[in-house]
Amino acid sequence: MNETAARRLTGLAAIATAAAFIVEVPLYFIYSGPPPDSNVLTRLLIGILALAFLIVFVTAFRELLKEANPTYEWIGTLAFATGLVYATITLVSSGLEAGAVIAADHPIDPTITVSGTYILYGSISRLMLALFLTTVGYGISRTNLLPHWTARSAFALAWLNLAFVPSLFFGNTPAHFYAANGWGTTALMGAIFSYWILALGISTYRSATRPTPADSPAL
Repeated sequence: MNETAARRLTGLAAIATAAAFIVEVPLYFIYSGPPPDSNVLTRLLIGILALAFLIVFVTAFRELLKEANPTYEWIGTLAFATGLVYATITLVSSGLEAGAVIAADHPIDPTITVSGTYILYGSISRLMLALFLTTVGYGISRTNLLPHWTARSAFALAWLNLAFVPSLFFGNTPAHFYAANGWGTTALMGAIFSYWILALGISTYRSATRPTPADSPAL
């Protein structure tokens, strides 16, 4: 695959990931009490599709980084590994929620009922995503793969994710902003990541027609 096609694939995968996440997040706020099974299973299905697209993105990004500068192939591999771990953790959480909803004989709110997902969606995901964003930002900055703002925003979002890692000490009330499964820890951070990866995907796709030279670092 040539560089133009690789950039387009990477960009499209990121855009598809973002689109699915952006559709998924609002579904968590439609009902004030336990949502119907259809709502929970629909949002989980959309999330699963988003994670499948994310796996394509991290794989394509690794190859794109390697082509830009083989010296930084290890950064692409680290980004791939952490992105894959993040996707796996979230897929496991989705499976636990879906299983609980399917098995229950009455509507339940899996964000409260399924206690096994508190740390998976919260602190663990925030830490893995912070590491993923850091490696993506570093790889972009050292290879000049994309515009400077993509690396800088990745670093900023990584720090923001790290700030939510200690949220596991602050209870399990989804209505609270800073809790193990709070809306700030999960929904807000997920929404911010969604729009960031959308912007990254658009920038990557557009760069296919005017690739950035990779012969000097951007920062």
